[in-house]
Amino acid sequence: MIVKPLFSLILAAGLMAPALAQDIKIGFVNLDRILRESGPAVKATKKLEKEFAIRETDLKKLTDQVRGRQTDLDKGGLTMPETDRRNKERELVKLQQDLARIQREFREDLNGRRNEELSGIQERVYNTIQQIAAAEKFDAILQEAVYINPKLDITDKVIKALAEK
Repeated sequence: MIVKPLFSLILAAGLMAPALAQDIKIGFVNLDRILRESGPAVKATKKLEKEFAIRETDLKKLTDQVRGRQTDLDKGGLTMPETDRRNKERELVKLQQDLARIQREFREDLNGRRNEELSGIQERVYNTIQQIAAAEKFDAILQEAVYINPKLDITDKVIKALAEK
């Protein structure tokens, strides 16, 4: 007796599923691509490059200086007096420590500024996605998936909308 109503319920659900599925509109965005290619992201990247260019140049000069001193010590270390060699080794070690500290500070500062810039961009991206979703009556916009049919991808629309703002 229970089998017949259960079978009817399963059959009815199976017949209604395609009708319900047709009413659902889903989109997909590739957030990494948006944060790489959109106008605000490109602008922020250029701004950061300009902001950190002088420090990066100074860092490269210091790196070259350390390499030069290491090369000089390797070439002439065997022929110079012991005290001179030890003094040059100490100078080199101190210079290497300074370089490591400056590199670490540079990376930390750059990452901090990059995160500041990205947080502002992400907010604009999410607002733009919500506007597109509301305007085009999407039920869901996904940002990560194992597989996405390319016809569901609205990343280009988002990039274009960001460029227009």
